[in-house]
Amino acid sequence: MTANRNQRPERLERLREIVLERSFRYNESHPFQLVSGVFSPFYFDCKKTTLDPEGAHLIGEIVFDRVKDWPIVGVGGLTLGADPIAAAVMHTAWSHGRRIAQFIVRKKLKGHGAIKWVEGNLCRGDQVLVVDDVVTTGGSVIKAVERALEDGLNVYGIVVLVDREEFDGMKRLQEAMPGRPVEALITKTEIMALYNRSRE
Repeated sequence: MTANRNQRPERLERLREIVLERSFRYNESHPFQLVSGVFSPFYFDCKKTTLDPEGAHLIGEIVFDRVKDWPIVGVGGLTLGADPIAAAVMHTAWSHGRRIAQFIVRKKLKGHGAIKWVEGNLCRGDQVLVVDDVVTTGGSVIKAVERALEDGLNVYGIVVLVDREEFDGMKRLQEAMPGRPVEALITKTEIMALYNRSRE
């Protein structure tokens, strides 16, 4: 890895490039049906980025740089989209001398043993960061926040990899977390700008 990619603006620019190369598809004539059921000409398969070694490294560094002063002891979200992001942040934090434990929010309530939504080494009252790979309607992130709260965690803020800038997803997250930080690393507008330049 070059020295330039360890500098903050260059790191984010490189992450945008990886998202464009690995995770972005655009087809105006044949829209994609998304998990939420809505249709869009834009499709982000963000796991192609979050499960890439360079992509995961950059995500961990960039997210940790944004949240390193936040009073959080955990990072996680709804499985599966949040898992590689949370793992990247946990490992990056540890390499910088900070302990931020990963947690996983189940899609189905664990019905045996300790009945709970959240898996991880956290205690009731701990402040945590909720993450996800892409926001469309915001439903998955809101579900993760609600389940974390139900299990006694205090959600300090939200960071997502990509804001699709459709269907009011980020607005819904901000309304669900008034006065709390809600951020996206990358927007659809930024990726479209790179996409259009690549076709010139």
